[in-house]
Amino acid sequence: MTKQIWLNLPVKEVAKSKAFFAKLGFSFNEQHDTTHSSCMLVGESNFVVMLFEESMFEGFVQNKITNTQSSSELLISIDAQSREEVDAFAKKVIDAGGTLFAKPSLKEGWMYGCGFADLDGHRWNMLYMDFTKMP
Repeated sequence: MTKQIWLNLPVKEVAKSKAFFAKLGFSFNEQHDTTHSSCMLVGESNFVVMLFEESMFEGFVQNKITNTQSSSELLISIDAQSREEVDAFAKKVIDAGGTLFAKPSLKEGWMYGCGFADLDGHRWNMLYMDFTKMP
């Protein structure tokens, strides 16, 4: 049975994307890095996000890459432990050169989060969920 799931993302420049995500606090498994890809680790369970140069990614999927400026194929969500963590992360995104498409705010009375786009336009969000206030 499946032991692990990886998310694969196409990026224009692996080195620039890796530097961006490193500024946000993500780590990397250097053993799986090449000049055309990088293995980013997310969270305590080290969820793998592979950053692939666009031409390499297209070779795997045998399809065109989504234009992230006009559409989105997915939203990648990251959990937060507090509202303060969301606020601090949003600042890191801006400082690293990313774009906030949704500033930190309260949603539905129990979720506090922000939405951002990375250097290649992939959309992410960070959410703190206060389950004590969940309807």
